[in-house]
Amino acid sequence: MSDALKISRRKLSDDVFDRLYAMLLKGDYAPGEHLPSERELMELFGVGRPAIREAMQSLERLGLVAIQHGQRPRVTAPTAEGLLSQIELTAMHMLSSSPQSLEHLKEARAFFELGMVARAARTAGEADIARLEEALERQRGELNRDAGAFIEADMAFHRIIAETTGNPIFIAVSHAMLDWLAHFHTAMLHWKGNEHITLEEHERILDAIRRHDEAAAVGEMRAHLDRARALYMAGQGG
Repeated sequence: MSDALKISRRKLSDDVFDRLYAMLLKGDYAPGEHLPSERELMELFGVGRPAIREAMQSLERLGLVAIQHGQRPRVTAPTAEGLLSQIELTAMHMLSSSPQSLEHLKEARAFFELGMVARAARTAGEADIARLEEALERQRGELNRDAGAFIEADMAFHRIIAETTGNPIFIAVSHAMLDWLAHFHTAMLHWKGNEHITLEEHERILDAIRRHDEAAAVGEMRAHLDRARALYMAGQGG
């Protein structure tokens, strides 16, 4: 019989993992609570210590439990940011090996930016606007000085727009996409030699948010992203 057709036997640790995972999904152990000790789990599942430890390490890698020496594993509170951090290496590999995936990321980033700036224009409070103003002033202060600091302030401006939505999934996804784009194509986020134009566009976006003009905010953000993309494509000979 071909090896490809043979059914491999599952490791005991896989079965332990499945059972512990099911218990977490059912809410048997809430975030912050400790799981039973190794000995208790060995007795509960009828397996040895290696199977328990392997299963626990798998749960830790997924960010579902925290393990500290000398203590029972503690169930962690799941977050969108933690979820995305778990797929970061896979995402980076996919983006580095697939030009099409990178194009999809750019499109997704623009989609999110337009939706988030619309929400920001509707809901931004005084504290949100003050944070955007501070980021813009910081960016202006780095003009023609420190390119790295200018780019960081540029990204901070967009991150704050995401944070203004108050949606933790929007925030986590936006931050992840900005970081991934910065890793592969900083020019998609910032085009050297056009810093003053970037500042002017950010000022117009902020002004629309300040006036709670949703349509204007979306229009200004779209123009900002389209210009950056056009400059990038021209620089690539596209």
